[in-house]
This record gives sequence, C-alpha cells and structure tokens, in this order.
Amino acid sequence: MTREAERLERAQEEPIVGGLPDAPGIGVAMRLTPGLGIHLRGLADELLVKDYPGATISRFERELLATAVSAANDCFFCMDSHAAHANAVLEQLGAEHSPLLDTVKTGSSDGFDPKVQALLHIARTVQRAPRKLTAADVAAAREAGATDADVQLAVLIASGFSMYNRLVEGFRARTPPSTEVYAARAGEIAANGYSGAAPTTPVRG
Repeated sequence: MTREAERLERAQEEPIVGGLPDAPGIGVAMRLTPGLGIHLRGLADELLVKDYPGATISRFERELLATAVSAANDCFFCMDSHAAHANAVLEQLGAEHSPLLDTVKTGSSDGFDPKVQALLHIARTVQRAPRKLTAADVAAAREAGATDADVQLAVLIASGFSMYNRLVEGFRARTPPSTEVYAARAGEIAANGYSGAAPTTPVRG
C-alpha cells in the first residue's frame, strides 16, 4: 500500500476511545483538559521553538527530527504536520520547499549533512530502543560538528514525540486525508510557535 493510500484509509478510521473531543491528531489530547493543552503545547515549544543553550541546530532541523521520529513511529498525523511546519519555517526564511522532508519520511538520511545524519541516527535509535544508543553514536555526532546540546535535543525530541505519537495513535485520533490541510496552521506555528497558534479545528476524513 502506498503512503497516499494508507493516509486515505486512516482518514476513514473512527477513534476507538470514547468521550474524546472532536479534534484531529494531538488536538484530542490537548483538549481533554485545559492543563494538558497548556503543557503539551509548552513542551512542543521547548523542544522545537525556543532557544536551547548551546544548540547549533536550526528550528527547521528540530522540526525535521520530529518528522523523522513520527515517521519511525508510523504516526501519519505527526509526521505530516511537522513536515509542514518545517516547510513553513523555511518559507518564513525565504527558502524553498525541501524535498529532503519526503526522504526523511521514508526512514532515510540521504542528502543531509553529516551532523544532521548523526542526529537523525540518535533520534531514531532513542525512538526504537534507547538502550541501543552508544557512546560511539554520541562521539560520531560530535565529530560531525554537533554540540552536547544538539545531542540532548535529539534525545529530548525523540522521547517527547514518541509520547505525542502514542497519544495520537492510541486514541486513533482523526488523521486528515491529505497533507495540504496542514499548511494554514503550519504558517501560524512558524510565526507564533505552538502556544501562540490558534487551536486545531475538526478535520473530517
């Protein structure tokens, strides 16, 4: 089955947990209680938007790591939405769409510079089996130009987005049938961050 066909199939699924808010993806968890909304958006800002002392990776690269982890966890909503957010960040900087975002969705690191490849490897390892991460993996990232803070962010993003992905898929939250629906909100997030963007609206398959 192609990704497009699977995306359409998932869009027809109904949530399997009762009493959920009518919202797509992670919006379900964010609307369960006001506190969850505040903290889940706040965590996304800390991981992907706000300055992190000592880090050299860009906001685009942080969104890229979130996209890669979500793809590895087979969470289409988070994979597609964060790829859209990454593109919106590029557009904000006057850059063009990066075809490498489609590459990372397939689990590949081809085309990225050695530092980003090393951080993608760290993030995917933590997503899959954190005890498999080795000192050699960290050393390779440092040799490629990553700072300790960059490695910390890769571990944090992998861990945080594995949680977000499991919230979405555990509830079987609604997943849009097309990646195009993420564009408008992605622009708001690129401009205002996660806590400052408008809440998600219902998406029907």
